[in-house]
Amino acid sequence: MSAMTQSSEQITESLPTPLVFTLAAGAGLSVASIYYSQPMLDIISKQFNASIGSVGMVPMLTQAGYALGILLLAPLGDRHDRRTIILIKGLLLMAALLLCGFSGGLNALLIASFVTGLTATVAQDIVPASAALAPERSRGKTVGTVMTGLLVGILLSRVVSGVVAEYFGWRTMYLVAAAAVLMISLALWRVLPRFTPGTSVSYPRLLLSLAHLWQHHQTLRRAALAQGLLSVGFSAFWSTLALMLSDRFHLDSAVAGAFGLAGAAGALAAPLAGSFADRIGPARVTQYGATLVMVSFALMFLLPVLPVSAQLGLIIISTVGFDLGVQATLVAHQTLVYSLAPEARSRLNALMFTVVFIGMATGAALGSLALAHWGWTGVVALSTLAAAISLMIRLASRHLKN
Repeated sequence: MSAMTQSSEQITESLPTPLVFTLAAGAGLSVASIYYSQPMLDIISKQFNASIGSVGMVPMLTQAGYALGILLLAPLGDRHDRRTIILIKGLLLMAALLLCGFSGGLNALLIASFVTGLTATVAQDIVPASAALAPERSRGKTVGTVMTGLLVGILLSRVVSGVVAEYFGWRTMYLVAAAAVLMISLALWRVLPRFTPGTSVSYPRLLLSLAHLWQHHQTLRRAALAQGLLSVGFSAFWSTLALMLSDRFHLDSAVAGAFGLAGAAGALAAPLAGSFADRIGPARVTQYGATLVMVSFALMFLLPVLPVSAQLGLIIISTVGFDLGVQATLVAHQTLVYSLAPEARSRLNALMFTVVFIGMATGAALGSLALAHWGWTGVVALSTLAAAISLMIRLASRHLKN
């Protein structure tokens, strides 16, 4: 029986490595679409003669679209064949990226960026698909591999876009991304089986169940808010880094994108947080992770007293630190949330990541404003404060298991 016709329940053996790799690549290439713009903001602002605050709306609207897409579109995976959803959203994402590449002005780019974020939520369909396909004994390993692909897509997207924008133009980056999304969408359509929907309830009832889950689970609310605050600082940093490096150090977008390598070094170590959480508990890991994020951001207050070469070195160290803290805390928060109601994991995931990407969008907007009015010190202060509040939320639950 071919993968085209067999149901997801019929896969009982360990998933073939090429299938897992395709799922990981699909998650990475999809989610990367919402981060390509960040190292290119300086180039885009100069082409459109736009202010820092105006061009900062590009990543903000992309993140806002992603948050809305998670909330409104991700629950559809419980009601419809995920294989079909992945193909349709992948094709729509390709079209949105093409619109970004051919935008004639900033307003058109802003609209296309919002649609890009909305459709890039196909990544949140691919991860649950991998969990549904994998047998129970290897489910954690499979999902972990796909999540690694997603994390690599987030962080290396900045490296790729910075280099491509510098040497071939920012429009080229969007066109290359559109081609990559088209190819991986067709590949996923070819290798994935059909999925049997888990429920037949109406779409309005699916959305209503989200409200019930949010009200019923305090652990979910605490995890979402704490991770969302960390995302504010994370997004404020990455959304303004290219502009700061250009203004203060006269470095191009390729160098700004290369900072993604430092972030990848931190994030790729984060899966170790899973085994750490098994030993000391995920709630404790969230406290350690939030502390690491806060300290890493606060270190950058020292930049004005250091020579230029040392400043760049400190930024790299801080980048590794806060990326590790953010991703480790995310792994621990997912462990907490997914244990609440296994039958509703897709919706629990949708709720948590909606708040996370609201935080991303807020961080992108506030980061641009802070940079415009108070310089890089303002961005550092914003990021440190957000991490400190997140830590307070986690410490408030130190006597609880969640």
